[in-house]
Amino acid sequence: MNKAVNDGVWSGTWVAERLGVELVGDDELTGLLGLALRRNPKRAHLLVSNVLGKHVPQSPSVVYGHGFALGRRVRDLLGAEEAGTAVVLGYAETATGLGHSVADGLGVAPYLHSTRRPVPGVAPAGGFEESHSHATSHLLLPEDPDLLAGDGPLVLVDDEFSTGNTVLNTIRDLHARYPRKRYVVVALVDMRSAADTGRLEHFAREIGARVDLVAAASGTVRLPEGVLEKGQELVARYESTRVPAPGAPARRESVAVPGQRTRGRITRVELHWPRGLPDGGRHGFTPAHRDRLERALPAMAARVAEALPGDARRVLVLGFEELMYVPLRLARELEQIVGAEVRYSTTTRSPVLAVDDPGYAIRTRLVFPAHDDPADGPGERYAYNVAGAGFDAVVAVVDSVADTPELHAPDGLLDRLAAHTPHVLLAVVPSYVPGATGPQAPHAPERPAMLPEPLRGPAFSSYAPEEVGWLLQDLSDVTLEAPTEEREEAIQSGGAHYAESLPVEYQPSEQYQELFHAALESSAARLAQAVGVVTEAVLAERSPSPVLVSLARAGTPVGVLMRRWAQYRHGLDLPHYAVSIVRGRGIDANALRWLAGRYDPSDVVFVDGWTGKGAITRELADAVREFEQTDGITGFDPEIAVLADPGSCVRTYGTREDFLIPSACLNSTVSGLISRTVLRADLVGPHDFHGAKFYRELAGSDVSSVFLDTVSGRFAEVVDTVDAEVKELLSGDRTPTWEGWAAVERISEEYGIHDVNLVKPGVGETTRVLLRRVPWKILARAGAGADLDHVRLLAEQRGVPVEEVDELPYTCVGLIHPKYTRGATGADGRAVAV
Repeated sequence: MNKAVNDGVWSGTWVAERLGVELVGDDELTGLLGLALRRNPKRAHLLVSNVLGKHVPQSPSVVYGHGFALGRRVRDLLGAEEAGTAVVLGYAETATGLGHSVADGLGVAPYLHSTRRPVPGVAPAGGFEESHSHATSHLLLPEDPDLLAGDGPLVLVDDEFSTGNTVLNTIRDLHARYPRKRYVVVALVDMRSAADTGRLEHFAREIGARVDLVAAASGTVRLPEGVLEKGQELVARYESTRVPAPGAPARRESVAVPGQRTRGRITRVELHWPRGLPDGGRHGFTPAHRDRLERALPAMAARVAEALPGDARRVLVLGFEELMYVPLRLARELEQIVGAEVRYSTTTRSPVLAVDDPGYAIRTRLVFPAHDDPADGPGERYAYNVAGAGFDAVVAVVDSVADTPELHAPDGLLDRLAAHTPHVLLAVVPSYVPGATGPQAPHAPERPAMLPEPLRGPAFSSYAPEEVGWLLQDLSDVTLEAPTEEREEAIQSGGAHYAESLPVEYQPSEQYQELFHAALESSAARLAQAVGVVTEAVLAERSPSPVLVSLARAGTPVGVLMRRWAQYRHGLDLPHYAVSIVRGRGIDANALRWLAGRYDPSDVVFVDGWTGKGAITRELADAVREFEQTDGITGFDPEIAVLADPGSCVRTYGTREDFLIPSACLNSTVSGLISRTVLRADLVGPHDFHGAKFYRELAGSDVSSVFLDTVSGRFAEVVDTVDAEVKELLSGDRTPTWEGWAAVERISEEYGIHDVNLVKPGVGETTRVLLRRVPWKILARAGAGADLDHVRLLAEQRGVPVEEVDELPYTCVGLIHPKYTRGATGADGRAVAV
């Protein structure tokens, strides 16, 4: 065994030099152990194992090999006959995987580990206290009540054997219930003092049983006088004053550090866990269970390997608190089949000081909330030596009880990991509950996958991460674009839905970009005013703490602006998400489920840019009604809040004027570089969000931030006007008249189209026709001015006639060619001459 070193220095040097702590004993000790300090009123120092796979990422073969070898030594000690009647008991949380590995080394022994997680309906078969641990109460919850009742040897496994108190407490409790003649204590290191060694021998004589000890190394810790107080003072001083090194946060508030990489992508991997197989030893793990796991491991590891990025050179498999053995075995199997260097460690409850020094065992610390609804209440959890370790991918393995919203939350474990590695894979093992009949029943399949957390910039979109969370899946690697003419023909022939493909992104000419900037400058104050009015109306009438949910993508810039107004005027930090809604298909029901799981649906306010004829308004109302019927979740209000409502379709709006909203002039380059949303059966499954693409390659043309900053930069000058308009708006009659819909029906008939879906009223919708569809002609209100400059330019570029019409209720209306074929329009998609 090589010495446990960081950059050539023993990882206990820092503590030894400052506190005078010494490790004395076998030569192997410094190879097995480092030293750290922790916040604990009973023992300030912590022996950090280099081969346990808890705090220090290690080769899984090394971790498993140490436990297996100890098991072989126990088998040799007991002999074949006694080994055949032995039961192995491991200690939570640090030794659950070690104990299971020892049981594997014994070969035929059933395994049980203690737990700090009560399980409803499972009666404890015992319990005990661990005196020096951060969390002390242990429960024994075997499915088979006779598992501990035999008279064969009981093998007790812990990572270290220090005072012996934990073992004494265990044996005392179990011997009173199930007396036996022999116990074997197993530990990686035996660090008892001479007095403690004698105490164990005396206790064994007292109960009339034999107690053997098997350890990989032995020694003792020499502690100078006052070391506890000195250690506590050192921890307090460093935690209050130290500034974390880049990539090495020690506290939750310092997780985001200068120079860290962009957030990684989070992907779920389905293991196809064998039905009814326990996820570990919490309720017992028999030799038959072991055989089933051995047969299933290669296929499960192969699924993980397939999900890893092909260029990954360094991979961490990260277990979860007591769930150590299954992640360890997956990691060991993975190590055999991939070319990358594989390491293994697990998260923990234990708070340890992190010091970025090569002579200290815990160099970095990730902090995140507990995510398994622990019986002792919420609290912090930790992952050590992960940040800054250079992992190209982290495979987080949790049980289904821990696959909760807290795991996926913005400050949860997955989010913390994604800040330090480009790829995070989540593998969920079904939690085994004896006698359960629900999703966690022993013979039930894996429960439906939890929905992922929202995508955020800069990994997805050019918006800042706090501006919006996208309840979408990233389809950036999928080719979805089709020529406009092919799309139109397929859509109108019924061969495809418009949401199954994407138009080729329009690349604006220099002249068109100049027009956008001029329009933005001239309309910024009017836009700021409309943003203020609609936001104030929402706060006054809908909710004092609304959850803004914009309809991607036209509604998203408006949602961001409303969020900025609420911050500017009221100091509110409103949550904002973007969801997909597709005409004829409805809103993304999975997005609604995600929102309902985290917020009161009555606080959700749907946001869009503008109304045309009101088709999406009606679509949303129908979709919410259907969602209530299918899911039984009520409270979502389908009333949309919009910047402009020229069609008189809603009650909550900033204005009912039909004027140019510059964000309508462009596609992704004014919407965070995000495509229109996609819904296609081969890409979007029943448990997936709708999809979209992030056009990173268009970053040079991106004006998303320019648009937002220009409009929000005018907030100060419109405050008084907004106050006056809101007062007038809220006291007036805003009942929707749907006059826009009536106008569209009339135009559809007058122009022989006979399909309202091919009539797109308003400046925004007309712009979309010219950018994405095959236009036939443009109707413009007589005398319309600069608001239509960009429409006239686009129409000229596409050869589309602009017809002036008196008494048009909108500034303009775009007409899609009513019977489009490439033969009718020409291969270039230009409009038919009429």
